[in-house]
Amino acid sequence: MLTLPEYGDVVAAAQRIDGHANKTPVLTSRTADDEIGAEIFFKCENYQRMGAFKFRGAMNALARFTPRQRADGVVTFSSGNHAQAIALAARVLGMPATIVMPEDAPEAKVAATKSYGGKVVRFDRYTENREEICAGLAEKHGLTMIPPYDHPDVISGQGTAVKELLEETGPLDALFVCLGGGGLLSGSLLSAKALAPDCKTYGVEPEAGDDARQSLRAGKIIHIDTPRTIADGAQTQHLGQYTFEIIRRDVEDILTVSDEELIACMRFYAERMKMIVEPTGCLSYAAVRKMKDQLKGKRVGVVVSGGNVDLAKLAGYFANA
Repeated sequence: MLTLPEYGDVVAAAQRIDGHANKTPVLTSRTADDEIGAEIFFKCENYQRMGAFKFRGAMNALARFTPRQRADGVVTFSSGNHAQAIALAARVLGMPATIVMPEDAPEAKVAATKSYGGKVVRFDRYTENREEICAGLAEKHGLTMIPPYDHPDVISGQGTAVKELLEETGPLDALFVCLGGGGLLSGSLLSAKALAPDCKTYGVEPEAGDDARQSLRAGKIIHIDTPRTIADGAQTQHLGQYTFEIIRRDVEDILTVSDEELIACMRFYAERMKMIVEPTGCLSYAAVRKMKDQLKGKRVGVVVSGGNVDLAKLAGYFANA
């Protein structure tokens, strides 16, 4: 039987990563408020170290390693943000890190991972199994595997973002969280239920990869083929055992948005809020726009999960929109 993390674990994670992770800003936009007819609070994890919320969970997980584990090193698999987070956290703690990354991962994310000292192993996400590759490396070299989302310490670390948000804004009526494997959403739910129990929390994933929505409806974890979407951070095939249990217990609903809606949000962030936000980071506000008729007069939190996008791709998205 799984022992699920609790809000107390989020509190402990916040203390553990204090001084390492940034306390990211909560921004507002009069344009967004006018468009939605609500008060919108953007928790900007694109300003986190390495450009995404993932550093929180990675730092919390690695900080709990034993001296032997630190000496041997960590291994993980990721399309980019968790890769960078593990590599940077490992560098902070003075341990080696091996990262299994897909061949089509954004080159900016691959370059950043290498710059933080991570050893990158590439694979084809459409024909090879990243978990099997990672497990093989762990067994061969004695490494400790920290997955991108399905780990209590990772979930607890990610929950510190919404903990900070709610401590700054006070209770919210609704909260929208980007969703891939569910680590950020699970951690967010732990914080939201503790600090704003009446807040309705929604997970948002790409239309092409709605495995979480299917899982919630089916009452069990649904596996899908790797989705083809510009939201590379949400190209997951299934939720984890831990994340699924927390999500189905606490989430209000799972919503989906299209790639076209993500591009429109990227443009909004760039033009009106002067921020670079990656496609996955736009999932949350794209859903707010779709639900605006139901959010009139509400206080709404939006977790912007990250800002790591190739600038050439960003320009291409805008040019072709």
